[in-house]
Amino acid sequence: MDAVKDALEELPHRIADEVERAGITVGLAESLTCGNLTGALGKGGNSGEWLSGGIVAYQTEIKQAVLGVGEGPVVSARCAEEMAAGAAKLFNSDLAISTTGAGGPGPLEGQPAGTVFIGWSLFGEAGSAQYSFDGEPAEVLEKTEAAALRKLYELAQKA
Repeated sequence: MDAVKDALEELPHRIADEVERAGITVGLAESLTCGNLTGALGKGGNSGEWLSGGIVAYQTEIKQAVLGVGEGPVVSARCAEEMAAGAAKLFNSDLAISTTGAGGPGPLEGQPAGTVFIGWSLFGEAGSAQYSFDGEPAEVLEKTEAAALRKLYELAQKA
């Protein structure tokens, strides 16, 4: 768990350096992570310059109405990509990241607890990755946050 805690502490600052270097803006769409990613990024340097905004959208209807998510399961790669694309559009961001999944303790939409999808949009190109995290809901949440920050850092380096 030390690697997770280290990521949550260090990566916001590294991300800030990378997005400032690249001259890009960042937006977020969070379901599973409760707005924690937006809060973590706010700790990065000069976040008021590059952090466009974040939305916490738990209910499917909000994901659809605000982020443009289509019909179907929300614990899916498709939903994660649509959430990220919706956040990029909503916040006029070059880079957006999203989180959705089954945090536990039980399954959600047929997906076992710990199933997580992280989506992204970088200059309009969307993608996603699926993860399977063990642990109690709080541990799944922290692991998801760390994975999303790692992905954001990786994408910022490519920008």
